[in-house]
Amino acid sequence: MNKKVEKGQAAVDPEKLSLAMQDFAERGQRIAQAFIKRQESHDGFQMSDASVVSKAFLELAQQLMSNPVKILETQAKLWNDYAELWQATAKRMAGEEAEVVAKPEQGDRRFQDEAWNDQVVFDFIKQSYLLTSDWMKHTVRDVEGLDDKTAQKVQFYTRQWVDALSPSNFVATNPVVLRETAESGGENLLHGMENLLTDLEKGKGELKISMTDEAAFTLGENVATSPGKVVFQNDLMQLIQYEPTTKTVRDVPLMIVPPWINKFYVLDLQPNNSFIKWNVDQGNTVFVISWVNPGAELSQKAFDDYMLEGPIEALGAIEKATGQKKVNIVGYCIGGTLTASTLAYMAARKDNRIQSATFLTTMVDFSDPGELGVFIDEEQLDLMEEHMREKGYLEGSHMSSVFNMMRDNDLIWSFVVNNYLMGRRPLPFDLLYWNSDSTRMPVMMHSFYLRNMYLKNKLVEPGGVSLAGEPIDLTKIKTPTYILSTLDDHIAPWQSTYAATGLYSGPKRFVLSASGHIAGVVNPPEKEKYCYWTNPKIPKDPKKWQEDAKQHKGSWWPDWDKWLKKHSGGKDVKARKPGDGKLKPIEDAPGSYVKVRIRE
Repeated sequence: MNKKVEKGQAAVDPEKLSLAMQDFAERGQRIAQAFIKRQESHDGFQMSDASVVSKAFLELAQQLMSNPVKILETQAKLWNDYAELWQATAKRMAGEEAEVVAKPEQGDRRFQDEAWNDQVVFDFIKQSYLLTSDWMKHTVRDVEGLDDKTAQKVQFYTRQWVDALSPSNFVATNPVVLRETAESGGENLLHGMENLLTDLEKGKGELKISMTDEAAFTLGENVATSPGKVVFQNDLMQLIQYEPTTKTVRDVPLMIVPPWINKFYVLDLQPNNSFIKWNVDQGNTVFVISWVNPGAELSQKAFDDYMLEGPIEALGAIEKATGQKKVNIVGYCIGGTLTASTLAYMAARKDNRIQSATFLTTMVDFSDPGELGVFIDEEQLDLMEEHMREKGYLEGSHMSSVFNMMRDNDLIWSFVVNNYLMGRRPLPFDLLYWNSDSTRMPVMMHSFYLRNMYLKNKLVEPGGVSLAGEPIDLTKIKTPTYILSTLDDHIAPWQSTYAATGLYSGPKRFVLSASGHIAGVVNPPEKEKYCYWTNPKIPKDPKKWQEDAKQHKGSWWPDWDKWLKKHSGGKDVKARKPGDGKLKPIEDAPGSYVKVRIRE
Protein backbone atom coordinates (compact mmCIF):
# COMPACT_ATOMS: atom_id res chain seq x y z
CA MET A 1 0.00 0.00 0.00
CA ASN A 2 2.98 2.33 -0.38
CA LYS A 3 2.57 3.04 -4.10
CA LYS A 4 1.44 6.61 -4.77
CA VAL A 5 -1.62 6.69 -6.98
CA GLU A 6 -1.97 9.15 -9.83
CA LYS A 7 -4.00 12.30 -9.34
CA GLY A 8 -7.63 11.76 -10.20
CA GLN A 9 -7.69 8.00 -9.57
CA ALA A 10 -11.30 7.12 -8.73
CA ALA A 11 -10.86 4.54 -5.99
CA VAL A 12 -8.66 1.96 -4.37
CA ASP A 13 -8.56 -1.42 -6.11
CA PRO A 14 -11.47 -3.50 -4.66
CA GLU A 15 -9.38 -6.65 -4.16
CA LYS A 16 -6.67 -4.64 -2.42
CA LEU A 17 -9.27 -2.96 -0.23
CA SER A 18 -10.82 -6.31 0.71
CA LEU A 19 -7.47 -7.78 1.74
CA ALA A 20 -6.63 -4.66 3.69
CA MET A 21 -9.93 -4.72 5.59
CA GLN A 22 -9.47 -8.39 6.43
CA ASP A 23 -5.99 -7.64 7.78
CA PHE A 24 -7.32 -4.65 9.76
CA ALA A 25 -10.07 -6.79 11.33
CA GLU A 26 -7.63 -9.50 12.45
CA ARG A 27 -5.20 -6.94 13.89
CA GLY A 28 -8.05 -5.08 15.57
CA GLN A 29 -9.09 -8.26 17.38
CA ARG A 30 -5.55 -8.84 18.64
CA ILE A 31 -5.30 -5.22 19.77
CA ALA A 32 -8.58 -5.51 21.70
CA GLN A 33 -7.30 -8.63 23.46
CA ALA A 34 -4.03 -6.88 24.36
CA PHE A 35 -5.98 -3.90 25.71
CA ILE A 36 -8.16 -6.12 27.93
CA LYS A 37 -5.05 -7.88 29.22
CA ARG A 38 -3.48 -4.50 30.07
CA GLN A 39 -6.55 -3.50 32.06
CA GLU A 40 -6.59 -6.80 33.97
CA SER A 41 -2.92 -6.39 34.89
CA HIS A 42 -3.57 -2.84 36.22
CA ASP A 43 -1.52 -1.25 33.43
CA GLY A 44 -4.45 0.94 32.46
CA PHE A 45 -3.61 3.76 34.90
CA GLN A 46 -3.99 7.26 33.47
CA MET A 47 -2.63 10.51 34.88
CA SER A 48 -5.97 12.19 34.11
CA ASP A 49 -8.39 10.04 36.12
CA ALA A 50 -11.97 10.17 34.80
CA SER A 51 -13.55 10.43 38.28
CA VAL A 52 -11.39 13.45 39.13
CA VAL A 53 -12.30 15.19 35.90
CA SER A 54 -16.01 14.37 36.31
CA LYS A 55 -16.06 15.78 39.83
CA ALA A 56 -14.53 19.07 38.65
CA PHE A 57 -17.14 19.46 35.91
CA LEU A 58 -19.96 18.57 38.30
CA GLU A 59 -18.89 21.47 40.50
CA LEU A 60 -18.76 23.66 37.40
CA ALA A 61 -22.32 22.69 36.46
CA GLN A 62 -23.58 23.49 39.96
CA GLN A 63 -22.03 26.95 39.86
CA LEU A 64 -23.37 27.62 36.36
CA MET A 65 -26.92 26.68 37.41
CA SER A 66 -26.69 29.02 40.39
CA ASN A 67 -26.30 31.99 38.05
CA PRO A 68 -28.69 31.53 35.08
CA VAL A 69 -28.53 35.23 34.18
CA LYS A 70 -24.82 34.93 33.46
CA ILE A 71 -25.46 31.93 31.20
CA LEU A 72 -28.09 33.86 29.26
CA GLU A 73 -25.72 36.78 28.82
CA THR A 74 -22.93 34.60 27.44
CA GLN A 75 -25.34 32.74 25.15
CA ALA A 76 -26.72 36.03 23.84
CA LYS A 77 -23.21 37.17 22.97
CA LEU A 78 -22.55 33.91 21.15
CA TRP A 79 -25.75 34.29 19.11
CA ASN A 80 -24.81 37.86 18.22
CA ASP A 81 -21.39 36.68 17.05
CA TYR A 82 -23.01 33.95 14.97
CA ALA A 83 -25.41 36.48 13.42
CA GLU A 84 -22.39 38.55 12.33
CA LEU A 85 -20.76 35.43 10.90
CA TRP A 86 -23.90 34.45 8.97
CA GLN A 87 -24.12 37.95 7.50
CA ALA A 88 -20.43 37.91 6.55
CA THR A 89 -20.76 34.47 4.96
CA ALA A 90 -23.85 35.56 2.99
CA LYS A 91 -21.90 38.51 1.63
CA ARG A 92 -19.03 36.29 0.55
CA MET A 93 -21.40 33.86 -1.15
CA ALA A 94 -22.81 36.84 -3.06
CA GLY A 95 -19.32 37.77 -4.19
CA GLU A 96 -18.87 40.70 -1.81
CA GLU A 97 -16.04 41.46 0.58
CA ALA A 98 -16.75 40.76 4.26
CA GLU A 99 -15.05 41.33 7.61
CA VAL A 100 -13.53 38.33 9.34
CA VAL A 101 -15.47 37.66 12.55
CA ALA A 102 -13.13 35.11 14.21
CA LYS A 103 -9.41 34.73 13.57
CA PRO A 104 -7.09 31.96 14.79
CA GLU A 105 -4.60 32.99 17.43
CA GLN A 106 -1.12 33.85 16.25
CA GLY A 107 0.90 30.65 15.92
CA ASP A 108 -2.16 28.41 15.43
CA ARG A 109 -1.03 26.14 12.59
CA ARG A 110 -4.25 24.18 12.20
CA PHE A 111 -5.75 26.54 9.62
CA GLN A 112 -2.71 27.57 7.59
CA ASP A 113 -3.82 26.08 4.28
CA GLU A 114 -5.35 28.68 1.92
CA ALA A 115 -8.50 26.60 1.51
CA TRP A 116 -9.56 27.51 5.05
CA ASN A 117 -9.84 31.15 3.89
CA ASP A 118 -10.51 30.91 0.15
CA GLN A 119 -13.38 28.40 0.23
CA VAL A 120 -16.45 29.95 1.81
CA VAL A 121 -17.78 26.72 3.30
CA PHE A 122 -14.54 25.88 5.08
CA ASP A 123 -14.05 29.48 6.16
CA PHE A 124 -17.50 29.32 7.78
CA ILE A 125 -16.67 25.98 9.46
CA LYS A 126 -13.39 27.38 10.77
CA GLN A 127 -14.92 30.60 12.12
CA SER A 128 -17.89 28.75 13.64
CA TYR A 129 -15.48 26.52 15.52
CA LEU A 130 -13.36 29.45 16.70
CA LEU A 131 -16.42 31.35 17.95
CA THR A 132 -17.79 28.34 19.82
CA SER A 133 -14.47 27.24 21.30
CA ASP A 134 -13.62 30.76 22.47
CA TRP A 135 -17.12 31.06 23.99
CA MET A 136 -16.70 27.79 25.89
CA LYS A 137 -13.24 28.67 27.20
CA HIS A 138 -14.35 32.14 28.31
CA THR A 139 -17.54 30.78 29.91
CA VAL A 140 -15.75 28.28 32.15
CA ARG A 141 -12.97 30.77 32.92
CA ASP A 142 -15.43 33.40 34.18
CA VAL A 143 -17.46 31.10 36.46
CA GLU A 144 -17.46 32.36 40.04
CA GLY A 145 -17.48 30.19 43.15
CA LEU A 146 -14.95 27.54 42.10
CA ASP A 147 -11.80 27.06 44.13
CA ASP A 148 -8.56 27.72 42.24
CA LYS A 149 -7.64 24.06 41.80
CA THR A 150 -11.06 23.08 40.41
CA ALA A 151 -11.12 26.12 38.13
CA GLN A 152 -7.70 25.17 36.77
CA LYS A 153 -8.85 21.59 36.05
CA VAL A 154 -12.03 22.77 34.33
CA GLN A 155 -10.16 25.24 32.11
CA PHE A 156 -7.47 22.70 31.21
CA TYR A 157 -9.85 19.88 30.27
CA THR A 158 -12.20 22.26 28.46
CA ARG A 159 -9.28 23.26 26.28
CA GLN A 160 -8.46 19.60 25.66
CA TRP A 161 -12.05 18.98 24.59
CA VAL A 162 -12.41 21.95 22.25
CA ASP A 163 -9.01 21.22 20.70
CA ALA A 164 -10.10 17.63 20.07
CA LEU A 165 -13.26 18.86 18.29
CA SER A 166 -11.38 21.11 15.88
CA PRO A 167 -12.65 20.65 12.29
CA SER A 168 -9.05 20.10 11.25
CA ASN A 169 -9.15 16.75 13.08
CA PHE A 170 -11.91 15.20 10.93
CA VAL A 171 -11.92 14.00 7.34
CA ALA A 172 -15.21 15.61 6.32
CA THR A 173 -14.33 19.08 7.63
CA ASN A 174 -10.65 19.33 6.72
CA PRO A 175 -10.19 20.61 3.13
CA VAL A 176 -6.57 19.43 3.04
CA VAL A 177 -7.55 15.86 3.91
CA LEU A 178 -10.44 15.90 1.45
CA ARG A 179 -8.12 17.11 -1.29
CA GLU A 180 -5.61 14.35 -0.51
CA THR A 181 -8.38 11.75 -0.43
CA ALA A 182 -9.64 12.80 -3.85
CA GLU A 183 -6.17 12.89 -5.39
CA SER A 184 -5.07 9.53 -3.94
CA GLY A 185 -8.32 7.69 -4.49
CA GLY A 186 -8.65 7.19 -0.74
CA GLU A 187 -5.28 5.52 -0.28
CA ASN A 188 -4.37 8.10 2.38
CA LEU A 189 -7.16 6.71 4.59
CA LEU A 190 -5.94 3.14 4.11
CA HIS A 191 -2.42 4.22 4.98
CA GLY A 192 -3.88 6.09 7.94
CA MET A 193 -5.64 2.97 9.21
CA GLU A 194 -2.40 1.05 8.84
CA ASN A 195 -0.57 3.71 10.87
CA LEU A 196 -3.30 3.73 13.52
CA LEU A 197 -3.21 -0.04 13.97
CA THR A 198 0.59 0.00 14.14
CA ASP A 199 0.49 2.61 16.92
CA LEU A 200 -2.20 0.65 18.80
CA GLU A 201 -0.11 -2.50 18.52
CA LYS A 202 2.90 -0.60 19.83
CA GLY A 203 0.87 0.45 22.85
CA LYS A 204 -0.76 -2.98 23.35
CA GLY A 205 -4.22 -1.51 22.89
CA GLU A 206 -3.36 1.98 24.13
CA LEU A 207 -2.73 4.55 21.40
CA LYS A 208 0.96 5.49 21.26
CA ILE A 209 1.09 8.14 18.57
CA SER A 210 4.28 7.96 16.52
CA MET A 211 5.91 11.40 16.31
CA THR A 212 9.05 10.51 14.40
CA ASP A 213 10.75 7.68 12.58
CA GLU A 214 12.44 6.06 15.57
CA ALA A 215 14.37 3.65 13.35
CA ALA A 216 16.24 6.62 11.86
CA PHE A 217 18.21 7.26 15.06
CA THR A 218 20.83 5.35 17.02
CA LEU A 219 22.40 6.75 20.16
CA GLY A 220 26.10 7.33 19.71
CA GLU A 221 25.82 7.25 15.92
CA ASN A 222 23.61 10.16 14.84
CA VAL A 223 22.37 11.51 18.19
CA ALA A 224 24.39 11.92 21.40
CA THR A 225 27.60 11.76 19.37
CA SER A 226 29.96 13.95 21.43
CA PRO A 227 33.04 11.77 22.10
CA GLY A 228 33.73 10.86 25.70
CA LYS A 229 33.93 8.04 28.23
CA VAL A 230 31.90 6.78 31.15
CA VAL A 231 34.40 7.12 34.01
CA PHE A 232 32.18 6.26 36.99
CA GLN A 233 28.88 4.55 37.66
CA ASN A 234 26.59 3.38 40.44
CA ASP A 235 23.01 2.13 40.68
CA LEU A 236 21.48 5.46 39.69
CA MET A 237 23.85 7.08 37.24
CA GLN A 238 26.79 6.95 34.90
CA LEU A 239 29.22 9.88 34.90
CA ILE A 240 30.45 10.82 31.43
CA GLN A 241 33.65 12.82 30.87
CA TYR A 242 33.95 14.32 27.39
CA GLU A 243 37.03 14.46 25.23
CA PRO A 244 38.59 17.94 25.09
CA THR A 245 38.76 19.84 21.79
CA THR A 246 41.17 22.52 23.03
CA LYS A 247 44.83 22.23 24.07
CA THR A 248 44.14 23.89 27.40
CA VAL A 249 41.02 23.98 29.55
CA ARG A 250 39.66 26.08 32.37
CA ASP A 251 40.83 25.00 35.77
CA VAL A 252 37.39 24.38 37.33
CA PRO A 253 35.48 21.49 35.68
CA LEU A 254 31.82 21.73 34.69
CA MET A 255 29.23 19.17 35.83
CA ILE A 256 25.75 19.02 34.26
CA VAL A 257 22.87 17.51 36.23
CA PRO A 258 20.05 16.84 33.74
CA PRO A 259 16.48 15.86 34.61
CA TRP A 260 15.75 12.17 35.11
CA ILE A 261 12.19 12.58 33.87
CA ASN A 262 13.87 12.71 30.46
CA LYS A 263 17.29 11.66 29.19
CA PHE A 264 20.37 13.86 29.15
CA TYR A 265 20.99 13.82 25.42
CA VAL A 266 18.53 16.65 24.75
CA LEU A 267 21.71 18.63 25.47
CA ASP A 268 23.64 16.61 22.86
CA LEU A 269 21.27 15.91 19.98
CA GLN A 270 23.46 16.97 17.05
CA PRO A 271 26.92 18.64 16.87
CA ASN A 272 25.39 21.91 15.63
CA ASN A 273 22.98 22.26 18.56
CA SER A 274 24.80 20.41 21.33
CA PHE A 275 25.09 22.38 24.56
CA ILE A 276 27.63 19.79 25.70
CA LYS A 277 29.86 20.07 22.63
CA TRP A 278 29.68 23.88 22.72
CA ASN A 279 30.88 23.86 26.32
CA VAL A 280 33.74 21.52 25.46
CA ASP A 281 34.69 23.86 22.61
CA GLN A 282 34.79 26.82 25.01
CA GLY A 283 37.52 25.03 26.97
CA ASN A 284 35.50 23.42 29.76
CA THR A 285 36.21 19.96 31.15
CA VAL A 286 32.65 18.71 30.90
CA PHE A 287 31.07 15.95 32.99
CA VAL A 288 27.43 14.89 32.59
CA ILE A 289 25.30 12.67 34.78
CA SER A 290 23.39 10.07 32.77
CA TRP A 291 20.58 8.77 34.97
CA VAL A 292 19.51 5.14 34.95
CA ASN A 293 16.12 4.19 33.51
CA PRO A 294 14.98 2.40 36.69
CA GLY A 295 12.90 -0.73 37.01
CA ALA A 296 11.10 -2.26 39.99
CA GLU A 297 14.44 -3.29 41.52
CA LEU A 298 15.14 0.39 42.30
CA SER A 299 11.68 1.18 43.68
CA GLN A 300 13.06 2.09 47.12
CA LYS A 301 15.49 4.68 45.81
CA ALA A 302 14.52 7.98 47.41
CA PHE A 303 15.14 11.63 46.58
CA ASP A 304 18.01 11.47 49.08
CA ASP A 305 19.58 8.68 47.03
CA TYR A 306 19.37 10.73 43.86
CA MET A 307 21.30 13.45 45.68
CA LEU A 308 23.88 11.20 47.35
CA GLU A 309 24.44 8.86 44.41
CA GLY A 310 24.04 11.68 41.90
CA PRO A 311 25.82 15.01 42.34
CA ILE A 312 27.48 14.18 45.69
CA GLU A 313 29.21 11.03 44.43
CA ALA A 314 29.92 12.75 41.11
CA LEU A 315 31.84 15.49 42.94
CA GLY A 316 34.14 12.90 44.47
CA ALA A 317 34.57 11.16 41.13
CA ILE A 318 35.41 14.42 39.35
CA GLU A 319 38.09 15.17 41.92
CA LYS A 320 39.63 11.76 41.28
CA ALA A 321 39.45 12.30 37.51
CA THR A 322 40.88 15.84 37.49
CA GLY A 323 42.53 16.49 40.84
CA GLN A 324 40.30 19.56 41.21
CA LYS A 325 37.97 19.80 44.23
CA LYS A 326 36.00 22.78 42.98
CA VAL A 327 33.27 22.25 40.37
CA ASN A 328 30.85 24.52 38.50
CA ILE A 329 27.44 22.87 38.35
CA VAL A 330 24.52 23.19 35.93
CA GLY A 331 21.08 21.83 36.84
CA TYR A 332 18.28 21.52 34.29
CA CYS A 333 14.57 21.30 35.27
CA ILE A 334 14.18 18.72 38.07
CA GLY A 335 17.95 18.30 37.86
CA GLY A 336 18.08 21.94 38.93
CA THR A 337 15.69 21.28 41.80
CA LEU A 338 18.02 18.50 42.91
CA THR A 339 21.00 20.84 42.48
CA ALA A 340 19.42 23.48 44.73
CA SER A 341 18.59 20.81 47.31
CA THR A 342 22.17 19.54 47.12
CA LEU A 343 23.61 23.04 47.60
CA ALA A 344 21.43 23.54 50.68
CA TYR A 345 22.50 20.14 52.01
CA MET A 346 26.16 21.00 51.40
CA ALA A 347 25.72 24.40 53.06
CA ALA A 348 24.37 22.67 56.17
CA ARG A 349 27.46 20.44 56.18
CA LYS A 350 29.92 23.29 55.47
CA ASP A 351 30.85 21.68 52.15
CA ASN A 352 31.97 24.36 49.69
CA ARG A 353 33.07 22.30 46.69
CA ILE A 354 30.55 23.99 44.35
CA GLN A 355 32.18 27.10 42.86
CA SER A 356 29.08 28.34 41.01
CA ALA A 357 25.62 27.05 40.15
CA THR A 358 23.54 27.51 37.01
CA PHE A 359 19.84 26.72 37.02
CA LEU A 360 18.05 26.09 33.72
CA THR A 361 14.23 26.36 33.83
CA THR A 362 14.24 25.21 37.46
CA MET A 363 11.45 25.44 40.01
CA VAL A 364 12.17 25.50 43.73
CA ASP A 365 9.07 27.46 44.77
CA PHE A 366 6.05 25.41 43.67
CA SER A 367 3.32 27.78 44.86
CA ASP A 368 2.34 28.31 41.21
CA PRO A 369 3.41 25.25 39.19
CA GLY A 370 1.40 26.16 36.11
CA GLU A 371 -0.70 23.57 34.30
CA LEU A 372 1.17 20.67 35.89
CA GLY A 373 -0.78 21.55 39.03
CA VAL A 374 -3.89 20.15 37.28
CA PHE A 375 -2.58 16.64 37.95
CA ILE A 376 -1.44 17.11 41.54
CA ASP A 377 -3.77 17.00 44.52
CA GLU A 378 -4.35 14.55 47.35
CA GLU A 379 -6.91 12.46 45.47
CA GLN A 380 -4.82 12.11 42.31
CA LEU A 381 -1.59 11.45 44.21
CA ASP A 382 -3.31 8.69 46.20
CA LEU A 383 -4.35 7.02 42.93
CA MET A 384 -0.89 7.43 41.43
CA GLU A 385 0.88 6.09 44.52
CA GLU A 386 -1.40 3.05 44.63
CA HIS A 387 -0.44 2.32 41.03
CA MET A 388 3.27 2.96 41.64
CA ARG A 389 3.35 0.68 44.69
CA GLU A 390 2.03 -2.19 42.57
CA LYS A 391 4.71 -1.75 39.91
CA GLY A 392 7.52 -0.09 41.87
CA TYR A 393 7.68 2.88 39.51
CA LEU A 394 5.67 5.26 37.36
CA GLU A 395 5.85 4.42 33.66
CA GLY A 396 7.58 7.03 31.58
CA SER A 397 4.67 7.14 29.16
CA HIS A 398 2.43 8.73 31.80
CA MET A 399 4.58 11.82 32.31
CA SER A 400 5.16 12.00 28.57
CA SER A 401 1.39 12.04 28.01
CA VAL A 402 0.99 14.88 30.50
CA PHE A 403 3.63 17.01 28.78
CA ASN A 404 2.03 16.29 25.40
CA MET A 405 -1.41 17.29 26.69
CA MET A 406 0.01 20.65 27.71
CA ARG A 407 0.76 21.30 24.03
CA ASP A 408 -1.92 19.10 22.54
CA ASN A 409 -2.36 20.78 19.16
CA ASP A 410 1.37 20.54 18.42
CA LEU A 411 2.17 17.21 20.07
CA ILE A 412 -1.06 15.23 19.65
CA TRP A 413 -3.53 16.49 17.06
CA SER A 414 -1.02 17.53 14.40
CA PHE A 415 0.20 13.92 14.36
CA VAL A 416 -3.34 12.54 14.33
CA VAL A 417 -3.96 14.52 11.14
CA ASN A 418 -0.60 13.68 9.58
CA ASN A 419 -0.50 9.98 10.49
CA TYR A 420 -4.12 8.85 10.42
CA LEU A 421 -5.95 11.27 8.09
CA MET A 422 -3.23 12.15 5.59
CA GLY A 423 -1.78 8.63 5.86
CA ARG A 424 1.80 9.79 6.14
CA ARG A 425 4.59 8.46 8.30
CA PRO A 426 6.23 11.04 10.58
CA LEU A 427 9.57 12.42 9.44
CA PRO A 428 12.84 11.80 11.29
CA PHE A 429 13.28 14.51 13.94
CA ASP A 430 15.94 14.19 16.64
CA LEU A 431 14.09 16.24 19.27
CA LEU A 432 10.90 14.18 18.89
CA TYR A 433 12.96 10.98 19.03
CA TRP A 434 14.30 12.17 22.38
CA ASN A 435 10.79 13.19 23.45
CA SER A 436 9.52 9.65 22.82
CA ASP A 437 12.42 8.06 24.73
CA SER A 438 10.65 7.95 28.09
CA THR A 439 12.08 7.19 31.53
CA ARG A 440 10.51 5.67 34.64
CA MET A 441 10.40 7.17 38.14
CA PRO A 442 10.91 5.05 41.29
CA VAL A 443 7.94 5.15 43.62
CA MET A 444 9.82 6.40 46.70
CA MET A 445 11.56 9.25 44.91
CA HIS A 446 8.58 10.37 42.85
CA SER A 447 6.12 10.30 45.72
CA PHE A 448 8.47 12.37 47.90
CA TYR A 449 9.06 14.87 45.11
CA LEU A 450 5.40 15.37 44.22
CA ARG A 451 4.13 15.55 47.80
CA ASN A 452 6.82 17.65 49.43
CA MET A 453 7.46 20.02 46.57
CA TYR A 454 4.50 20.24 44.20
CA LEU A 455 1.72 19.59 46.71
CA LYS A 456 3.03 21.03 49.99
CA ASN A 457 5.74 23.39 48.66
CA LYS A 458 8.00 22.41 51.56
CA LEU A 459 11.31 23.08 49.79
CA VAL A 460 11.00 26.85 50.30
CA GLU A 461 10.44 26.44 54.05
CA PRO A 462 13.65 26.46 56.13
CA GLY A 463 13.87 22.94 57.51
CA GLY A 464 10.70 21.94 55.64
CA VAL A 465 12.58 19.15 53.88
CA SER A 466 15.29 16.89 55.30
CA LEU A 467 17.71 15.02 53.05
CA ALA A 468 19.98 12.29 54.38
CA GLY A 469 19.00 13.35 57.90
CA GLU A 470 19.93 17.00 57.29
CA PRO A 471 17.22 19.71 57.44
CA ILE A 472 17.91 22.00 54.48
CA ASP A 473 17.39 25.71 53.95
CA LEU A 474 17.68 27.27 50.50
CA THR A 475 18.40 30.69 52.01
CA LYS A 476 21.73 29.32 53.27
CA ILE A 477 22.96 28.95 49.67
CA LYS A 478 25.66 31.59 49.18
CA THR A 479 27.05 30.14 45.96
CA PRO A 480 27.01 32.53 42.96
CA THR A 481 24.04 31.57 40.79
CA TYR A 482 22.96 32.11 37.18
CA ILE A 483 19.23 31.51 36.75
CA LEU A 484 17.93 30.98 33.21
CA SER A 485 14.20 30.85 32.55
CA THR A 486 12.23 30.82 29.31
CA LEU A 487 9.38 33.12 28.32
CA ASP A 488 6.94 30.51 27.00
CA ASP A 489 7.76 27.68 29.39
CA HIS A 490 4.68 25.49 29.94
CA ILE A 491 6.44 23.16 32.40
CA ALA A 492 8.27 25.65 34.64
CA PRO A 493 6.56 29.05 34.23
CA TRP A 494 9.21 31.76 34.32
CA GLN A 495 7.42 33.88 36.92
CA SER A 496 7.52 30.84 39.23
CA THR A 497 11.19 30.10 38.58
CA TYR A 498 11.97 33.76 39.27
CA ALA A 499 10.99 33.17 42.91
CA ALA A 500 14.41 31.55 43.43
CA THR A 501 16.00 35.01 43.25
CA GLY A 502 14.40 35.80 46.60
CA LEU A 503 15.68 32.62 48.22
CA TYR A 504 19.38 32.23 47.42
CA SER A 505 21.67 34.48 49.47
CA GLY A 506 24.67 34.65 47.15
CA PRO A 507 25.27 36.81 44.04
CA LYS A 508 22.55 36.20 41.46
CA ARG A 509 22.05 36.83 37.75
CA PHE A 510 18.62 36.21 36.25
CA VAL A 511 18.25 35.87 32.48
CA LEU A 512 15.07 35.27 30.48
CA SER A 513 15.27 33.52 27.11
CA ALA A 514 12.63 33.60 24.41
CA SER A 515 10.75 30.42 23.44
CA GLY A 516 10.01 27.44 25.69
CA HIS A 517 11.33 24.78 28.05
CA ILE A 518 13.53 23.09 25.43
CA ALA A 519 14.03 25.48 22.50
CA GLY A 520 14.76 28.40 24.81
CA VAL A 521 17.56 26.43 26.47
CA VAL A 522 18.95 24.55 23.46
CA ASN A 523 19.57 27.67 21.38
CA PRO A 524 23.09 27.68 19.90
CA PRO A 525 24.57 31.07 18.97
CA GLU A 526 25.32 30.05 15.37
CA LYS A 527 21.62 29.79 14.53
CA GLU A 528 21.00 33.42 15.57
CA LYS A 529 17.53 32.41 16.73
CA TYR A 530 15.29 33.85 19.44
CA CYS A 531 16.60 36.43 21.89
CA TYR A 532 17.07 36.95 25.63
CA TRP A 533 16.61 39.64 28.27
CA THR A 534 18.87 40.77 31.11
CA ASN A 535 18.47 43.12 34.05
CA PRO A 536 21.24 43.54 36.65
CA LYS A 537 18.63 44.47 39.25
CA ILE A 538 16.58 41.77 40.98
CA PRO A 539 13.28 43.31 42.14
CA LYS A 540 10.84 41.18 44.07
CA ASP A 541 8.19 41.37 41.34
CA PRO A 542 9.06 39.45 38.13
CA LYS A 543 6.85 41.83 36.11
CA LYS A 544 8.96 44.75 37.29
CA TRP A 545 12.10 42.85 36.29
CA GLN A 546 10.64 42.28 32.83
CA GLU A 547 9.58 45.89 32.38
CA ASP A 548 13.12 47.16 32.98
CA ALA A 549 14.97 44.31 31.23
CA LYS A 550 17.11 44.87 28.15
CA GLN A 551 16.55 42.68 25.08
CA HIS A 552 19.52 41.10 23.29
CA LYS A 553 19.64 39.34 19.94
CA GLY A 554 20.52 35.68 19.68
CA SER A 555 21.43 33.04 22.24
CA TRP A 556 21.98 33.45 25.97
CA TRP A 557 24.90 30.98 25.83
CA PRO A 558 27.68 33.59 25.33
CA ASP A 559 26.27 35.73 28.16
CA TRP A 560 26.35 32.73 30.47
CA ASP A 561 29.83 31.68 29.32
CA LYS A 562 31.16 35.15 30.13
CA TRP A 563 29.68 34.80 33.62
CA LEU A 564 30.94 31.21 33.99
CA LYS A 565 34.50 32.12 33.01
CA LYS A 566 34.74 34.36 36.08
CA HIS A 567 34.13 31.29 38.26
CA SER A 568 36.37 28.86 36.36
CA GLY A 569 39.74 29.62 37.97
CA GLY A 570 42.33 32.27 37.19
CA LYS A 571 44.38 30.14 34.82
CA ASP A 572 43.97 27.45 32.22
CA VAL A 573 45.52 24.01 32.57
CA LYS A 574 46.54 21.28 30.14
CA ALA A 575 43.51 19.61 28.56
CA ARG A 576 42.22 16.69 30.62
CA LYS A 577 41.37 13.51 28.76
CA PRO A 578 39.15 10.76 30.18
CA GLY A 579 41.43 8.24 31.87
CA ASP A 580 44.26 10.70 32.63
CA GLY A 581 43.35 10.79 36.33
CA LYS A 582 42.53 8.09 38.84
CA LEU A 583 39.35 6.99 37.08
CA LYS A 584 39.69 4.61 34.18
CA PRO A 585 37.14 4.59 31.34
CA ILE A 586 34.35 2.05 31.64
CA GLU A 587 32.81 2.44 28.18
CA ASP A 588 32.33 4.98 25.42
CA ALA A 589 29.83 7.81 25.67
CA PRO A 590 26.89 8.03 25.71
CA GLY A 591 27.08 4.92 27.91
CA SER A 592 24.73 2.00 28.41
CA TYR A 593 22.29 3.50 30.95
CA VAL A 594 20.88 5.99 28.43
CA LYS A 595 20.31 3.24 25.86
CA VAL A 596 17.70 1.44 27.97
CA ARG A 597 14.42 2.18 26.21
CA ILE A 598 10.96 1.43 27.55
CA ARG A 599 8.96 -1.13 25.60
CA GLU A 600 5.65 -1.16 27.38
